[in-house]
Amino acid sequence: MFIAKVTGSVVSTQKVSSMTGHKLLVVEPYRLEGEKRDSLVTTGRTFISVDTIGAGEGDFVLVVQGSSARLTPETKPLPIDACIIGIVDTVHIDKQSVYDRDK
Repeated sequence: MFIAKVTGSVVSTQKVSSMTGHKLLVVEPYRLEGEKRDSLVTTGRTFISVDTIGAGEGDFVLVVQGSSARLTPETKPLPIDACIIGIVDTVHIDKQSVYDRDK
């Protein structure tokens, strides 16, 4: 599981029938800044993830990959490798807030 920022969306009008009606979002994984450890920074990568919870552009989300992406009731029958399973409210590291959705 990792934290990522939703940076966009993907529209695909032609796809396998099991994917019809599922929102696809572009997510960019983030990690803890290495030196000061007081903020989240991008890893520079992007993934396409199925959104199961109603996330939107700019949200920080929890993403699972691989077989874990197919363990929710919504995604069990889908041919996917990444799934958004939560929207992040806060992140605390070493008793310090490194992300707060409300700020």
